[in-house]
Amino acid sequence: MNGNQKLPTRPRLAQYKRQAKDLLKAFKSGDPDAMRWVRRYHPRLSGRPDTNDRNKVTDSTLRRAKLSIADGQFIIARQHQFENWRRFERHIEELNQEGSWVSQFEAAVDAIVTGDITTLKRLLRGNPEMIRARSTREHRATLLHYVGANAVEAYRQKTPKNAAKVAEVLLKAGAEVDADLDYGPRRKRYPERSGSTTLGLVATSCHPAVAGVQIPLLDILLKYGASVDGIPGGWNPLIAALHNGRGAAAAYLAKRGARLDLEGAAGVGRLDVVKSFFNKDGSLKANATKAQMEAGLMWACEYGRASVVDFLLKQGVDVGAQPHGETGLHWASYAGHAKVVKAFLKSKAPVDIKDKRFGGTPLGWALYGWCAPPPESSHGDYYEVVARLVAAGATVESEWLAESNRGLPIPQKVRADGRMVAALRGEMPRSRNGGAAL
Repeated sequence: MNGNQKLPTRPRLAQYKRQAKDLLKAFKSGDPDAMRWVRRYHPRLSGRPDTNDRNKVTDSTLRRAKLSIADGQFIIARQHQFENWRRFERHIEELNQEGSWVSQFEAAVDAIVTGDITTLKRLLRGNPEMIRARSTREHRATLLHYVGANAVEAYRQKTPKNAAKVAEVLLKAGAEVDADLDYGPRRKRYPERSGSTTLGLVATSCHPAVAGVQIPLLDILLKYGASVDGIPGGWNPLIAALHNGRGAAAAYLAKRGARLDLEGAAGVGRLDVVKSFFNKDGSLKANATKAQMEAGLMWACEYGRASVVDFLLKQGVDVGAQPHGETGLHWASYAGHAKVVKAFLKSKAPVDIKDKRFGGTPLGWALYGWCAPPPESSHGDYYEVVARLVAAGATVESEWLAESNRGLPIPQKVRADGRMVAALRGEMPRSRNGGAAL
């Protein structure tokens, strides 16, 4: 069983009723996958026990739960991103009706995510009102939202190379450029999830970035009047991009006039703007907060804004601050930014401090980033980062070098790389001129 599965063109409701029964049977037997789906989607039993989720449920409580067939059907409906079984049932009924509005909308969405402009234009000519319609799924997405490849059904989160042209077809047809994406039942639990326009979805999604069309998509949306700052009361697209590892998108939005507070300015490397939030004595002005400074430091570390990091460190920012559960040193290490790591160590940053989610140290984060680099930091100086951390006293876990752990990604890669083994001994890598890095 898999969530967010694509529905067939003519789905049979009986098939999903059987799936609900199979889910309940598997749950009663303690099947891990069934337990996971119940935890994820059941309204009374959701919430991971190992986090600070506001609705966490222990494993023992989950195992003791008594579920009905209605519960099973509800979970199946939620797997397909419908608010309840009745809405899922109605969607299936309409898909089986030739030429129904739902079947046309779904066909248009498929054309969008595959880049089939010919089919998309034909469908819009046949039903012009569809351009302002919304999906029957819980997110209530418009056709334009699907261009964002974000927050919709997983199998449709993909970006064709001609995505910017697809977006322009939709916008010329009258798509509402700043329509807000709904989050269905999750909006009630997480009211802060509002203001997700297509521009915000594009700016935070990995798919347009990987396809190489993120900036052209942002550009076409702005051309047709999208608000660079999002809609009132909603997420700030620039800050959201920083949160989601999309530093290039955040920098582009800043270039296009996005509003910059201290956090955003630090994240996109605008040192001139960062300085404007400080008084001559180094104190913060009234239009900036300590929280913005600490969050901004974290983003500056993640995206290698070395000049901003140096400035904030001189202003006395707390090098051990964990605004989102990690320190700036964690993020600089993960992304392989040696200059930033060096600056933190010079400022006596704690080297063995653990993040609040995974319990990892900056050195552990560096090794993880070395094995699986973040998309915008594929050329990090990981050997130097590791060597500097070890030389500063970071603890080298025995499991990273243990022969018995060679099947795991980090130990396996470490033992195959003499330079990393040396770095874990604190030996600085050679610079391009032949000397050790300073």
